[in-house]
Amino acid sequence: MKKFIKKITHTAKSAVTCVKTAAVNSMSAVLAFNRRAVCSNAGEGYIDTAVKVLIAVVLGALVLAGLYAILNDTVMPTVTQKITEMFSYNG
Repeated sequence: MKKFIKKITHTAKSAVTCVKTAAVNSMSAVLAFNRRAVCSNAGEGYIDTAVKVLIAVVLGALVLAGLYAILNDTVMPTVTQKITEMFSYNG
């Protein structure tokens, strides 16, 4: 009976040690990842981000100007005419 209790105690202690080791390894991996992410010198700088934002703004303006040119010539005169006809009745 004494051997059985010692075996159970040993198994429980080894299981706790295994879980503790896994938790420590997991935390170490997370901390190492965060440390590398914060301390790394590689990556985007302010200039890169500013250039990307500027390109996005210019492309957006070009798309809006193109849509306005298309809609103003083809769609808007028809819509304006229909609205004028709809509200200009002599009743």
